[in-house]
Order: sequence, then structure tokens, then C-alpha cells
Amino acid sequence: MSQSLVRAISARKNQFSLGFYYRCLYSKLLHSQDQIIASNCSNFSSLGFNSSVRHRSHQNRFCSNLISDLNLVRSTNGFATVSDESNVDNGEKLVDKKPKIFYKKPIDFTKIDANLLPTVMLMGRPNVGKSALYNRLIRRREALVYNTPDDHVTRDIREGIAKLGDLRFNVLDSAGIETEVSSGTILGRTTAMTANVLARTQFAVLIIDVRAGLHPLDLEVGKWLRKHAPQIKPIVVMNKSESIGSLDEVASEALALGFGEPIAISAETGLGMTTLYEVLRPLLEDYTVEMLNDIGSQDDVLTDENLSDEIDESKLPLQLAIVGKPNVGKSTLLNALLEEERVLVGPEAGLTRDAVRVQFEFQGRTVYLVDTAGWLERTERDKGPASLSIMQSRKSLMRAHVIALVLDAEEIIKAKCSMTHSEVVIARRAVEEGRGLVVIVNKMDRLRGRENSEMYKKIKEAVPIEIQTVIPQITGIPVVFISALEGRGRMEVMKEVTDTYKRWCSRLSTGRLNRWLRKVMSRHSWKDTASQPKIKFFTQVKARPPTFVAFVSGKTQLLESDIRFLTRSLKEDFDLGGTPIRIIQRVIPRAPPSGTGGGGSGNSSSRVVQRTTSDKRTLSA
Repeated sequence: MSQSLVRAISARKNQFSLGFYYRCLYSKLLHSQDQIIASNCSNFSSLGFNSSVRHRSHQNRFCSNLISDLNLVRSTNGFATVSDESNVDNGEKLVDKKPKIFYKKPIDFTKIDANLLPTVMLMGRPNVGKSALYNRLIRRREALVYNTPDDHVTRDIREGIAKLGDLRFNVLDSAGIETEVSSGTILGRTTAMTANVLARTQFAVLIIDVRAGLHPLDLEVGKWLRKHAPQIKPIVVMNKSESIGSLDEVASEALALGFGEPIAISAETGLGMTTLYEVLRPLLEDYTVEMLNDIGSQDDVLTDENLSDEIDESKLPLQLAIVGKPNVGKSTLLNALLEEERVLVGPEAGLTRDAVRVQFEFQGRTVYLVDTAGWLERTERDKGPASLSIMQSRKSLMRAHVIALVLDAEEIIKAKCSMTHSEVVIARRAVEEGRGLVVIVNKMDRLRGRENSEMYKKIKEAVPIEIQTVIPQITGIPVVFISALEGRGRMEVMKEVTDTYKRWCSRLSTGRLNRWLRKVMSRHSWKDTASQPKIKFFTQVKARPPTFVAFVSGKTQLLESDIRFLTRSLKEDFDLGGTPIRIIQRVIPRAPPSGTGGGGSGNSSSRVVQRTTSDKRTLSA
């Protein structure tokens, strides 16, 4: 009798009200069947309710348990399942345990955090198209591509997020591998650096040139891979196959590498990307499922899509570009900040060619470091990789938030001046682009000793003053003296960079600005008091960099000297040193005289419309 009643209630649950379920909760009949119901019903979280349901009464919780035919897991983002294990203790209270997440195929790689994506390294001998395939996968032309059979264009490891259909993974572009080189040469150092990074990757793509067939160096690279990464079975791809008719002969030769069937692709035209996707997806999916289940924490896996829309701009990721002349220690500084040998360094000038972008965390903030090639004035004689490096350095400067200009202490002593013409050009271009500026004087370890003590003091005193004289557009430029080779001054550099970034993102309220304006205008010496422009109000329209608009009444506008005075006063009173400030003035035309009150109200509304239009033009500009 009792079991039939329970089945009737479950079959006709939609016809009974919530109060009926609640009244049945404490009946002796259901008390005798609570173990049966608890074993066949899921937790209320399996119904897709939000977190507010957890705080409802016991009545709602029990009724959700009475609904049958529910699984113990639910999908999350299409690839995760959450299991909530719960117990009903004598029908009185419900005890929830911490949900356990299980990930299964298919995986939605677009929902995974970038730090948890699998890593694939592109490898091969020189000039087989590794950088071209890297650009194809990240859908941008970041890596330098130039046909130089006798030289290496890529010397550092580049990292990016590959977007192959709905597949996402970290892709690394490596330098060409040559095994028969000495350890002290550039090729030997790049090969050793590739081996260090390969130890931290999960997959590899071995690229061969189909036009040249299976080269003896390809076999050497295969042996090198087996020696340094025996746990990785690379995927062999035959690049530059867009103009080759039959690939059977080259494919049969590629089997000699011992890594399976090769894939015919063309990085330049995109041929074979679908086949590469079909080969990569099951491998990356199996690895990702196993890795995510080992982590088992939903907060660490999902992306930050559900974060609040109100985000502090100063907490956003910081883009830092390290620029300067060749051989001043830019790459050494990047390695010192990362505390690892990430990029190639050496005594040779012009060693860096690609602008290498690296991500790291500093005091809870994400920082993107960009190591650029040595800045030189482009001439007609500069061709090939050197010309491309100069163009890439200029693009990196325009994309950055803060510019770290590196100077050489030894060059300052020899030239008897702080900045050369090229360095002044870099600093002024950073100001024109509206970027924050930090000056770093490197190689201070060369000035140690008793004989260099006086020179050491003079440089620390004279360089900040001379830099301020050469770049008068920005006041209070921070200057840091370091030794990147020894790692001294690393924390001081990042402190000045983050402080400059905060000032670059700062916003001031309109009320505070207008109170400041009344005080500062009283101490300004006007040339002609009668024709003195009247600033109605002063407001900030944007940050990054701080941009202000001064609304002036009448036909008289602010002179350049007045704007410079306001700019200098803003930097001194609000601590905006090292940050370019832009001030735009807008004229509010005076209303024509009117005899009636109604006409005055009409003119007043006309003035409001003109202000709004002027403000829109400012924002669009």
C-alpha cells in the first residue's frame, strides 16, 4: 500500500501542489520510504537551480528530491560534469558535500584558461617554414619570415595561442636545429635553449621541406628529438606542398624518420590545415581531459567570462616594451626580470631579431614583456631581416602601455651625454604615442671600484637632470640604475613600471578638478588680464593616457604657454610624473542678448546642445 502511494505521487507530481508534498513529508508512510526516494533522486543542484536555492527551506529541498528520472551529473560548458553527493538523514536535513568535477570528451578548448592549454612546439632544420606555420596558426604576422637559406632568421622562442578551428593550444616557434655545431656559437646556443624549452612541452610538430625531399639534416633532427625528448612522438608535416603534384615519393621517404605517416600542408596558402586539425584534436583532447581531471578545480579551469563588468583599469594586464639601441642589455634585462634564460643573449650586437613577447606574474598582476630588436634609423641599405626587425620594434612601441628605455652606462661616459639621437627619437615617439616612460641605465657594474666612484656619483646625479632637459614634454621621468647581468635593480624596475602604469590609468573626478582649477588659475600670471580666457569647467574624458578638456567661454582661447602651465600643474599636484598628459580646449559661444525671459531660456538650451556636440567630438577624437 505504501509503495503504491509513493509511485502514484511520483507519476502525478505535476498535478499536486507544493503544500501537498510538504504535508506528505512528515507522514509515517513517507518516513518508511525515505531511503528508497533518496537513492533514486538527485540533489537540487542537478536541476540547474542557482545558488539562491541553497538558502531556501527544507520544504523546497525535499520536493526537488521527489522529482525522479534525474541523473547525478549535469553538463557545464559542454565538457564538464558536476556530481553533488548528498545524504538525507532521517528525512530531517540535507548534508551537501563539495561538488566534484569530471571532464569528458568533447572538450571545448575556447572555455579553458590559456595557462592550462597544451603546448605544441614547431621544430625542424633551418628554412623549412616554421615561422610561416606559426603565423598561420595564431592568425597574425608576428614572426619574421624571410627566405635566407644561409642564415637563421628566428633565434628566440616565440609563444602564442594557436586558433585552428575550434582548437586552442599554446604554440612555440623555435629556431632551426643544427646538431653539428659548437656550443659557443649562436646556433649552438639556440639549439641548447630549444632543448630546455622542449622539456616543458607536451607535443611537437616536425616540419620538413617537401621541395627538397628528406634532407640529411632532417634525419639528424629526428635523432636529436629521440635523445632530448623521448616521451614526445612528433607529428611530421611536409610543408611547401602547394605546387607539388605527387607527394608519394617524399611521403615514403619521410617514413624513414620513424614518426608515422606525414601530413602534406602549405603554411603560406593554408593547404592541409583541416588534416592537421583532425590529427591534433584527439591527441590534445586526451591530454586535456586527463590534466583537467587531475586538477579537479572548476575555478582554476574556466575562463574569466563571469567576472564583473566594473574592472579597475589599473588592474588590467600591463604591456611593457623594452627598447633601446643594440647591445645595451635589453635581452639580459628580460631574462633578469623572468629569472630564467628565456631569450638568447651574448656579446654580439644585433643578436635579437624577433620581438619576443613573454607573459609572467608580478605581485598578482599579469605583465606582458616584449623584448625588441636594437633600435636603429632605417636606411635604404637595410634589407632583409634587419629592416623587418626595425619595423617590428616600432610596432611593439605603439602597442605597449609603458616603454622601458634602456641606456648603456659605459656609452654615457664615452659620449659624455646621457642620450644619443636615436634614444631621443625613441623617447619622443613614446611621448607622441601617449605611452608611459621609464628610463633604465644598465651596466652599472662596470663602474665599480675606487677609481670609478666619482664617475658613478656623477652619472646618478647628472643623468636624470639631462634627460628632463632633453624631453621637456614629460616631467618627473623615473630613472633606475641597474645591473641586469647581476640581477641588481630588478624589483626597482618593476616598481617604477607599475607605478607609472597606475598613473597612466588614473582618473580624476570633475569636482576635484574644478576645485583644483580655481586654485591654480589664481597663481598664473596672465599677459593680458582684460583678455584672460575664462575656463567654465575642466573635466577628464579618458585615461590611458590622461586626457582633459577645458571648456572656455568667449572667443579668447588658451595659449600654448597656458596649456603648458596647466599640464605642469597637473603633474605636480596629482603626481602624474612619467606620463604624457593631453589637454584639449573647447569654446562655448556666448549667448546673444535677449529682452524676454522666454528667449533667455531658449538660448540656454541652445548652449547646452552646443556643449554636448563639442563633447562628442572630443570623445570621437
